[in-house]
Amino acid sequence: MSTTTLEKTEAGPAPTAEPPRRTRRRGERGPLGAALLHGGLALASLIALAPVAWLIFLSLGPDKDDYLHPGKILGKLTFSNYSFVLQHTGFFDWFKSTMIVALGTTFIGVFVAATTGYAVSRMRFPGYKSLMWVLLLTQAFPIAILIVPMYEIFSELGLIDTYWSLIIINCTTAVPYSAWLLKGYFDTIPFEIDEAGRVDGLSPFGTFFRLILPLARPGLAVAGFYNFITAVSEVAFATTFMLDDSKYTFAVGLQTFVSQHDAQWNYMAATAVLIAIPVSVFFYLVQKNLVTGLTAGGTKG
Repeated sequence: MSTTTLEKTEAGPAPTAEPPRRTRRRGERGPLGAALLHGGLALASLIALAPVAWLIFLSLGPDKDDYLHPGKILGKLTFSNYSFVLQHTGFFDWFKSTMIVALGTTFIGVFVAATTGYAVSRMRFPGYKSLMWVLLLTQAFPIAILIVPMYEIFSELGLIDTYWSLIIINCTTAVPYSAWLLKGYFDTIPFEIDEAGRVDGLSPFGTFFRLILPLARPGLAVAGFYNFITAVSEVAFATTFMLDDSKYTFAVGLQTFVSQHDAQWNYMAATAVLIAIPVSVFFYLVQKNLVTGLTAGGTKG
């Protein structure tokens, strides 16, 4: 037996190799990072939902001063505020007026913004860049200095106390942002689609309506939701231009619960909860496309 053999026998079995340490992939979080992330998201959700929950809670208090003593509401929860708002106020007139103004603003505003955004995205006419900046410039003027001249213009046109006045005003507010949003979204749609439409014999309008708009559905959903929210929440022009009680929108109708010496906070809270229902329904209808539409126009692909 050689010396080499004896040395190998005394040394014993060879040590096993340690398993390779798992490397964390890019973007993968550890347990602590995941816990902090989920904790932060939960906290942000509570902060966002707390005002809504508080509003619903106050709407269940029967007295107008219950907001001063919220702890006493638990013992006398009731839906009487909702029944009063639905039966003894002009809620359904407000609802009709709001839907007419909001849907009119949405359809007209999205159409104008889509055609404007598409023209700037695809066509190189003189001043096409300046056009978009001019649209943004219109948003720089405060509402307070626009009310008087707009009132004079609409008086001359006979549009005071009509739904058209609010639809036009809301479009002037919503279209500039919507046009920028849709222009960025149209930039992400390849030019080859327009060329394919022209090869198939489609006119520019035919290409736009039959090929581009179906592909731009997420962007249209975001623009539509923005236009709808703008119209529902607008207060200053609706208060000034609408004179007939039956044509009040929700934003104006809420002010009827506030007088010089009194405020019926319980009815206001109940009305605010009811107002949120049509907005939530509209959000549900477009929510599938909202996330895609909000992120797609950020970069040109």
